[in-house]
Amino acid sequence: MQQAITVSTLNEQIKGLLETTFVRVFVEGELSRITHHNSGHIYFTLKDSGSAISGVMFRGNASKLKFRLEEGLKVIVEGAITLYAPRGSYQINAFAIEPAGNGALALAFEQLKAKLSAQGYFAPEHKKPMPKFPKRVALVTSATGAALQDMQRVAAQRYPLVELYVYDTVVQGENAAPSIVNAITAADAQAFDVIVVGRGGGSMEDLWGFNEEIVANAIYHAVTPIVSAVGHEIDWLISDFVADLRAPTPSAAMQMILPDQNELLQTLDVLSQQMNQSLQQTLFNAGEKLAHLKSSYQRNSIEQRIKNRLDEIAQLKNRFEQSMNYTLENRRRQLTPIAENLTRQVNGNRIQKSNSLTTLMHALQAQNPNLKSKKGFAQIAKEGKVLDLSELTVGDSFEAMDASRSVTAVVEKVTKF
Repeated sequence: MQQAITVSTLNEQIKGLLETTFVRVFVEGELSRITHHNSGHIYFTLKDSGSAISGVMFRGNASKLKFRLEEGLKVIVEGAITLYAPRGSYQINAFAIEPAGNGALALAFEQLKAKLSAQGYFAPEHKKPMPKFPKRVALVTSATGAALQDMQRVAAQRYPLVELYVYDTVVQGENAAPSIVNAITAADAQAFDVIVVGRGGGSMEDLWGFNEEIVANAIYHAVTPIVSAVGHEIDWLISDFVADLRAPTPSAAMQMILPDQNELLQTLDVLSQQMNQSLQQTLFNAGEKLAHLKSSYQRNSIEQRIKNRLDEIAQLKNRFEQSMNYTLENRRRQLTPIAENLTRQVNGNRIQKSNSLTTLMHALQAQNPNLKSKKGFAQIAKEGKVLDLSELTVGDSFEAMDASRSVTAVVEKVTKF
């Protein structure tokens, strides 16, 4: 019987065989059961329709990943086969992982773009407006790059009044993203009117610093309006989506944020002409208004108002006199027949009263006892009323009066003749 070996020895022999045989393998499969450990290591399972194998990517290699490992993602894993002796299980020690079909940078770009879009980083309501006439502009770019010279040249031609401040930064390589963030943060603290973040064209790897999440956060949280002017017109980066304004090139950025001095001069000429016309029109209108006010003053001066009032009084007096004359004449015409009629009535009444008075005087004279003093004659009266004898009847009490005395008697007998 062959001599037996221990399990540990067997696993060590297998480990040596695997690790010397499968030093570098490329395996395509689908990721599942992904675990991001606090240590920075990533544990996963790589599978296809028939089998599965465990995998690990240690922190050093995991930090170099340009995209995030996601469940169900098809990838190509470059690594070595190792055996974990205590459990007797083998696994892939991944050195690098690339998306199957797409490049790692392209996938990382789409992943970050989707993430930031979901968080509202690209929303229009978060975009800050650009000032119409910026006075101070910060340029976050390489101090030795051609992009800086282009921006300075365009600014000098287009709007010499602007003050440009350069914040030198690394725009390519592993240190690009932190350097860009530091420059944006420093410029944002100085209250510039605009910050332009830019560089010239290059490959996707060259421009990758502007696709980092820390750069997107710095742009999004900045108080100052930021223009992203990276690469060429066909290049679209994460900074372009997050920035308040995207320019296709650094030169175009200056054209977009700075007014054109030639257009301003033309505008000033037009405004000057309009101002002159407006001033002339204003002076004309003022002259017309002054003439109107002068005329109005003359019409409404104290002297004129007194004269107007005197004229009104004279007119009123004249109308009053005419009215009174008309009224008096009218009343005179109305009174003439009344006066004539009254005169006739008075004369008639006077004649009538005179006649009545004459009659009464005659009656008084006829009844006056002093006139009836003939002997044998007396005036007969009953209850103060003078009567004829024919008005007395038997039994009537009457008075017989003459000029000197009155006798009361009673009729005892009436004899008619």
